[in-house]
Amino acid sequence: MNLEQFLKSMIDAHASDIFVVAGLPLTYRVDGRQVRSDAGPLMPADTEQMVRAIYEVAGRSYDAFAQLGNHDEDFSFALPGVGRFRANVFRQRGSLGAVVRVIPFGLPDPVAYGIPEEVLRVARFQKGLVLVTGPAGAGKSTTLACMIDRLNHERSGHIITMEDPIEYVHRHGSCIVTQREIPTDVATYAEALRSAMRESPDVILLGEMRDPETIGTAVTAAEMAQLIFSTLHTTGAAGTVDRIIDAFPPSQQRQIRMQLSQVLQAIVSQQLVPTVDGGVVPAFEIMITNTAIRNLIREEKTHQMDSVIAAGGAEGMRTMDQSLFELVQAGRITRETALQHAIHQEALAIRLG
Repeated sequence: MNLEQFLKSMIDAHASDIFVVAGLPLTYRVDGRQVRSDAGPLMPADTEQMVRAIYEVAGRSYDAFAQLGNHDEDFSFALPGVGRFRANVFRQRGSLGAVVRVIPFGLPDPVAYGIPEEVLRVARFQKGLVLVTGPAGAGKSTTLACMIDRLNHERSGHIITMEDPIEYVHRHGSCIVTQREIPTDVATYAEALRSAMRESPDVILLGEMRDPETIGTAVTAAEMAQLIFSTLHTTGAAGTVDRIIDAFPPSQQRQIRMQLSQVLQAIVSQQLVPTVDGGVVPAFEIMITNTAIRNLIREEKTHQMDSVIAAGGAEGMRTMDQSLFELVQAGRITRETALQHAIHQEALAIRLG
């Protein structure tokens, strides 16, 4: 089986990731579970051959990667009629390895992915900063793609996305959609964001807020009446706010705290949780920034945000533990699984009885 046939078979199997690592058979992930192929372990020569094949189908130069002595490289590619893929090629223990993320053609269906309407409703803001957070592989890109698709069909304007690399391709709907890939189309997120401000944007999707420069530019853009979406690898609303502020030196933290309290509109935190039928389902925490939340951010009392979220159901808020409780009540996950993924285990255990 050649590489193209193999990648097609991975899409048919609903795989999310493919692992090419010396010492293991070809391995892929389905619903959070590892599946190892029946073939024997890959040798370093096998992994190099597969990496070369990945570069070939992606239309990229393997020799340029090898000659530059890079330790890793990210890129995306598409196979007509098959799907899109995001590849990370890296060196480990003197051999080459790769992890390939499978991205089927078309946009994700929020119902099929378990994304509730309350999450999609977060995209309704006209301006400000909306963050989707969670660990790597939690489905943040999928949630954002659903939000952008909702905007693309419910309002008019110019949507600019900047991603590393582009995962989901959006067609023009009632909006103009411009998608720029880092570093293919523009060198860095900060440069892409500065450029976007001169391109009459209404909505900006910033793939990740990686450094103080990018965070500062994003907050400034949100102050200028744009709606900014971005991601962070954080857990929970309070941890997200603290991570943003701690990214800056102490002399700048008060200023960024004030700015954030004014522009932050919502934080959606998510994690994937194993279901009783062997699949996975996302659990969400939703924080909508109200007056109480803004005051807590300004007054350095982010540790009190959980109680405001828990009491904010009428405003569309929910805590992660409330989401897990509902999944148990619906029979989607077990009590034990809910407690393993809970933020406040003892309180949830009492509630579950």
